[in-house]
Order: sequence, then C-alpha cells, then structure tokens
Amino acid sequence: MSETTIAPASTTNTSSAPAVREVGIILNGVSGRMGYRQHLVRSILAIREQGGIELPDGTKLTVRPLLVGRSEAKLAELAARHGIEDYTSDLDAALADPRWEIYADFLVTKARASALRKAIAAGKTIYTEKPTAETVEEALELAQLAADAGVKTGVVHDKLYLPGLQKLKRLIDSGFFGRILSVRGEFGYWVFEGDWQPAQRPSWNYRAEDGGGIIVDMFPHWNYVLENLFGKVETVYAQAAVHIADRWDENGEHYTATAEDAAYGVFELEGGVVAQINSSWTVRVNRDELVEFHVDGTHGSAVVGLFGAKIQSRNATPKPVWNPDLADAHDYDADWAEVPTNDVFQNGFKQQWEEFLLSFATGTEYEYDLLSGARGVQLAEAGLRSSSEGRKVEITPLSLG
Repeated sequence: MSETTIAPASTTNTSSAPAVREVGIILNGVSGRMGYRQHLVRSILAIREQGGIELPDGTKLTVRPLLVGRSEAKLAELAARHGIEDYTSDLDAALADPRWEIYADFLVTKARASALRKAIAAGKTIYTEKPTAETVEEALELAQLAADAGVKTGVVHDKLYLPGLQKLKRLIDSGFFGRILSVRGEFGYWVFEGDWQPAQRPSWNYRAEDGGGIIVDMFPHWNYVLENLFGKVETVYAQAAVHIADRWDENGEHYTATAEDAAYGVFELEGGVVAQINSSWTVRVNRDELVEFHVDGTHGSAVVGLFGAKIQSRNATPKPVWNPDLADAHDYDADWAEVPTNDVFQNGFKQQWEEFLLSFATGTEYEYDLLSGARGVQLAEAGLRSSSEGRKVEITPLSLG
C-alpha cells in the first residue's frame, strides 16, 4: 500500500480557488464485474475526473481510492491502468489506517458480512452492495452494530436511479395515476448454459451453497423499488424454479445448478397495491428493455424500463371488445405516448455515490442504510420460504433496538 500522504480532511484557502477536502475510500472487490465497471470506473473515477463534488459551503470533496483484493498482481494492473496510487491485499491494514475514512464492499455475498463487521469495528463509514448478508438475522445484526457504533452506512439502491424509474417517480408524485392499482414487472434475459457459448453470468450465481440464486440477487432490488415507489411489502408469494440444471462453469466444467434461475413473485403492498414481478435468467426477451414495469392506476397507466417511459391516460384509453372470431387490427401500441426526457440523467451508481458522499461530508441522515438493506434480505428470505412451503408469507416490520 502506498505511503503517500493524504491531504487533511479540510484545508484553509486564502485564494479565490475553493477549499478542497479529500476523502480516502477503501474499495474492496474491485476486480469483480460490478465493483470494477460500475463502482470504480463509472463512479469513483468519474467523480475524480470531474474534480470531485461541490459541498454546500463551496468546498470541493475529492476522492482517493484504495484498491483492495486478493491478488496483488491484479490490483497492480488495475491501478496502473487507471493511474491509482494505492492498492493492497491486506484489508486489516487498510482498515487500521485512519487515512481511509470510507469502506466500500463489492465482494461476493458469502464474504460480505465478515468484512462489514471488521469495517464497523474499525469505525469506518460503510457503503456496500446488496444483499448485505445471507440471512435477515445477520443483516439486522450488522445494522444494529453500525447503529451502536455510530457508523454511517449506505446500501446500493441503483435501480431507483434508472432514468425510466426516475420518470416513473415524477409521474407518481404528479398524481398522474390517480389511485395506483397494480404493478407488473418483467426482468431477465437468456443466460447461456456455458457449453456451446460462454455464460454471461458467473457460475456461483447458480450454486446455492455459494450464495447464488435469482431470489437472493433480485428480491432485495424489488424490495427497495416497491417500498420507495409504491409502498412497503406486506406479504409475498413466490415460486422459484431451477429450469436449467445442467450448466458449465468458467473452465468449461459441467456442474449441476442448485440455485433457482427463475422466480415468479406476487407482492401485496401497503395501501392495497398488488405487484407481480417475474425474474428469470431463462427467458428470451420480447420487450423493449431487459426490465419493464407496467403500472395501472384509475386515471392512467405507464410502462417504464431502464430508460424509456410511455403513458396512457384515462381519456386516451381505447375500448377493446373481446371477439375471438375476428382478427383485431387495432394498433394498441400507438395508443401510448412517450414521456419526454426533460432532465439529464447520469449513471445511477455514480449519482447514488455522489448523494452518499454529500451525506457523509455534511453529516446528514441517509435513508438507504443497512436497515434498508436488511429489509431486502428479509424479502429474499421470505420469498425462498414461500416457495419451499407453497404459501403466502407475511413480512413483519424490522426495527433496531
């Protein structure tokens, strides 16, 4: 790890240039796909390249990353590629160093909880991928440990920052829908088995013993999307399936999948909204985007994806009549209007990083914390239990002691 001296937390500036505050950030797991692409390159380095973020008092908050991982050689290559001075394979030494104020975790799920415990014990501010733990008990324990230690925490809620969902949020806030009745979500794509064409996802995703499964992966996302846009989840009924058991790993070796590759969930939300979301790595896409949400309300409906959003108001709704004896020539797609892009949307991971860093620097509350992350783990656990027991499972509210 580099011994370069870090700038002090704040500096006095007598010139016309703004004062600069530099924050050191431990990035653990940057050699993985998400850690590298979304968090290192598209977030932290992008923030560095723009000169940091401006705080309310005019100070510039700049970032200095410390790359952490198991392979010193791989870290050295990443550091050289991106002009990063600091890297180490010694997490304990990094956590003991006061120069690094924030610990960010992008490890595989099975390794996350132990690393977060260390970071909490070291008094670091924490920003982490989800799921935050393998069980709701462990996720809640981590949230309680952080609260007791007075540690600020943040959990990635990237789907809320998708342009399509930001447009949806504006529609909801404007009252466009009237009373929202239902939400139907479709997520997924075909992931190749790995025999005749390499898979797009790592093999551990299909092994339950390694923390894999689409419910553990996606239900935490659906929890924060539903509770922040439509209402908290009160019950879940889910059906999980291992549709394709025979797969081949990164070395071309055959293995048998032990974790579900598809999940079909029905969620009852506070206020009476019913949500149905299908998540699948065994579906061939016949929709505009890899994820779409269809929202129906008394005054209007919307279909939104990662970027696009289209709407149909009550006074523009056609009046279909079911007649199986005649072909229907009506163009139902033409009845929908595109929502204009009236804002500049940046990468969602970067936007959330900037909001978290602003909260860190100004000492304000941050709502997407480890307790929020625990609720996501709770929904995943309830979904798995619902599937195994064949029944609807109630979601009890979580709280800290």
